[in-house]
Amino acid sequence: MEQLKRLWQKETLRVIGLMSGTSADGLDAALVDISGYGLSTKVTTLGFVSVPYPAKVRNEILRLASGTAGGSHDLCLFSFLLGQLSLDACRAVCEQAGVSPASVDLVGSHGQTLWHVPRAEEYLGYPVRGTLQLGEASVICEGLSCPVVSDFRVRDMAAGGQGAPLVPYAEYLLYRKEGQTVALQNIGGIGNITVLPQGGTPQDTFAFDTGPGNMVMDQLMERFTGGKMRYDENGAFAAKGECDEALLSWMLQDPYLKKAPPKTTGREDYGKAYVDALLAQAVGMKPEDMVATACRFTAECIRIAIASFCPVLPDYLIIGGGGSRNPTLMWDIRRTLPIPVLVNEDLGFDSEAKEAVAFAILANECVHGESNNVPSVTGAKHPVVMGKISV
Repeated sequence: MEQLKRLWQKETLRVIGLMSGTSADGLDAALVDISGYGLSTKVTTLGFVSVPYPAKVRNEILRLASGTAGGSHDLCLFSFLLGQLSLDACRAVCEQAGVSPASVDLVGSHGQTLWHVPRAEEYLGYPVRGTLQLGEASVICEGLSCPVVSDFRVRDMAAGGQGAPLVPYAEYLLYRKEGQTVALQNIGGIGNITVLPQGGTPQDTFAFDTGPGNMVMDQLMERFTGGKMRYDENGAFAAKGECDEALLSWMLQDPYLKKAPPKTTGREDYGKAYVDALLAQAVGMKPEDMVATACRFTAECIRIAIASFCPVLPDYLIIGGGGSRNPTLMWDIRRTLPIPVLVNEDLGFDSEAKEAVAFAILANECVHGESNNVPSVTGAKHPVVMGKISV
């Protein structure tokens, strides 16, 4: 408690946000200074690093996230290993920013999602929902000697929410604009959109997962290259191909696209089984055409999300996440949507750091006792303070 009291007395906190997404490429770490909380929040970014996972670690994440592998022994050791890798990422971003790790006041760590069950399933005769993110926060806490906030999603789910998406609260604090409706699309492994209505409050914000972001493209690239390439660098492979309209039509029949928000998805819907079915549907098709079609599908998912579920057409869309670095995907999005499409850099933000910064903000809200979920987004019954604090 004394450590938290010290934080409450400081005008500005130095915070690290950690994020590891569904692509399982590595750990993103953002170092920021945060003053205030709630609507008075001000954020200054000091540094950002993305630390790739060694191949054997990434392979283990994908194995454990398959839903059919791993046991208590594996999960136990993996959680502590990821805690150590998270600590290493914290130290790396401090080194990159030229600051001492001892100056860090707080860490917000999302952890690695291994499984997410937003809709109740029958388990041992009971309807049960749940979510599992691993990465032992106490390892980070011990290494940096500061409080760590982790395991954000579970409190929202306990209140009846889907535990996702979580970033919209931070987006409201940073991106809201008087007189305009702003939409933000993050493209990581999964795509998710946030809409900030003109003149709206945090509770007027709505957001949901649009469907796959990079996940399907990434899996296709790994398969076509025998694991030599994890993703389509600069969209170059897709740029050599052409979208196959018949395959795209099959993909667009995906029932998730028609499901009304609140909704969330992940590897359980667009992982190995989905790509197996996709490959079976596209026998004989050129690999570059398949990737080009998957790229176009991501753009179409965004178009459908806006057309079907946004009551007011946004004034513009801001793209963030790794997908914003793919020129072919950005071209598909821009030619598909009827509104201007920007990237975070157009507003002075870092597209790749966005989600890590968001978890720094969510951690800051948590230690100040501020509700940091958006029930209109997640479907929770009421606002809650998300995050477990390790001190």
